[in-house]
Amino acid sequence: MAEPDLQAIHDFLVDLARKAGRMIVSANPSTVDTKKNSSDLVTETDKAVEDLVSSSLKSAYPDYSFLGEETAQSGRLTDDPTFIVDPIDGTTNFVHAHPYISISLAFAHKQKPMVGVVYNPFTQHLYTAVKGQGAYLTAPKIPSSFPAEGEKVESTYERRSLPLRSPPPPLPDLSSALIAVEYGNERNGNNWDTKINTFSALGRDKSVDGAMVQSVRSLGSAALNMCSVARGDIDVYWEGGCWAWDVAAGWVVVEEAGGMVVGGNKEEWAPKVDGRRYLVLRAGAGKELVEEFWGKIQGKLGYEDTD
Repeated sequence: MAEPDLQAIHDFLVDLARKAGRMIVSANPSTVDTKKNSSDLVTETDKAVEDLVSSSLKSAYPDYSFLGEETAQSGRLTDDPTFIVDPIDGTTNFVHAHPYISISLAFAHKQKPMVGVVYNPFTQHLYTAVKGQGAYLTAPKIPSSFPAEGEKVESTYERRSLPLRSPPPPLPDLSSALIAVEYGNERNGNNWDTKINTFSALGRDKSVDGAMVQSVRSLGSAALNMCSVARGDIDVYWEGGCWAWDVAAGWVVVEEAGGMVVGGNKEEWAPKVDGRRYLVLRAGAGKELVEEFWGKIQGKLGYEDTD
């Protein structure tokens, strides 16, 4: 099999993301089902978008594997060239008409993400990256003034390199950080306790052995959390319980923006894409910050399908 043409794959995924985005913004998520529990939702639109994406990819790239959230038998990757797809990352937001969702499309080879496309069709923010070629945000350009009454408004777009601030400002410690975390859909047991106790340790005052981070955000989409780290407006993102389709595209965007992805448990310097626990840091953050964060984790995240 010939080596993958990463630029051609990137261009195909961008076109596919925009096509899927038009389907999403015109949909009404009236049919809502649950998977694991009431916090783990799926809609007919999730399934329809994955059908569109999978059929398009299998037609254009019949020799490549496909791993999608709604059809996967497992979340494990192989060394085969593989498209990794989350049709709607942020389904709960979608159901509540909260406009922070994304289509997450990635291509991996030998279990390494090589191309990432993340698109929010409501804000029309498109994040793209190809291994070794940098990361970019294409978004509507904000006008410098309001249009005159009756004046036609035409959208224009600009493509900007990530991170948005260059050079990125230093990040000396967690007390200077804005971090992202998520509840996830596992709401009891060891992983839940580890998360909640760690959230507390991150927020507590330093006088009681906390990190006293500046604040916490939860966008409800792992891919958008990662792209915010790539942009530089979120400093650190800690996650446990996600799958490869949640993080693969954002992974490329973060690394090509100068950031890093390590494991969500202590001393996991070389995480797997399908490892389900991640610590993501923006450009300008160093290994010292990784170790400080790991020092605040209260317990250990563990998932039966990866451990």
